[in-house]
Amino acid sequence: MYTGDGLNERHLVAGERLSELVVGAEQVGFDLIGVVDHLRWEVDGQPHGFRESTTLLAAFAEATSSIRLASAVLNAPFRNPALVAKIAVTIDDISGGRFTLGLGAGGGPDIEYEWFGFDADHRYSRFEESIRIIHGLMRDGRVDFHGAYHRASECVLTPTGPRPGSVPILIAGEGHKMMRLAARFADEWNGLTFDTPTPQSFAPLLSRLDEACAEVGRDPMTLRRSVDIIAAPTGVVDHGLANFGIPLHGQPGELARQLRAFGNLGISEVRLLLWPQSYDTVAAMGPVLEALDQLD
Repeated sequence: MYTGDGLNERHLVAGERLSELVVGAEQVGFDLIGVVDHLRWEVDGQPHGFRESTTLLAAFAEATSSIRLASAVLNAPFRNPALVAKIAVTIDDISGGRFTLGLGAGGGPDIEYEWFGFDADHRYSRFEESIRIIHGLMRDGRVDFHGAYHRASECVLTPTGPRPGSVPILIAGEGHKMMRLAARFADEWNGLTFDTPTPQSFAPLLSRLDEACAEVGRDPMTLRRSVDIIAAPTGVVDHGLANFGIPLHGQPGELARQLRAFGNLGISEVRLLLWPQSYDTVAAMGPVLEALDQLD
């Protein structure tokens, strides 16, 4: 389940109640909470501001006890890569080893970057340097890197966090170059299917991911795969959601079967952007998760 903010400010959950929403998701039976990473958008000409994602993740780590946490995904241009590694192991430490560091080259419109003073050009090249620094610090504990966009001079990551091998790394991206980086550096690859949420539409991406693994000499079975899907378990679909994609919806058994179909593709995890972001929506997923367990 993804949280953090809605798609328009009228859906924004009050800050002091966000942790309650996440605890509710843990109690219902969700396996993971992912937090989106944006700063400000405009939807239909209306402003939409996001809360800072890593701050939320630290708060959720403290508020919960068993549910896994993930950045979904950090936009690389927003932060220094060595600092990202530091943030990741800190959240993992607070959570007791429940955090996955999700990374992306940077989605969203250029204006979002301009508003906050970040460079929006050469996003792939910047990300390639970022992941080399982050991976080096989190897997080897140190890195000395000097690139065109980023540098880390004899940087040492300490403390290293609670887990041997450090925090799992997820890379999101459906282009060939991003898939190659995932095959080389990541523990998990993530894609999305918002417009056509069916296994048939997603299967070609998995074939391309297998090809990327072969190119770098990696066994594709060692790379976890996850997919992002919009879901509206209460059946509420409004105009704001129409800007982003088509949600899965239906009775609990029907929704469970739709989700299981992705698992049959070899997907390790289906991640849901629930609509609307509310306590009722989270509660409505309880029967869906129960029906899903019965399909196992």
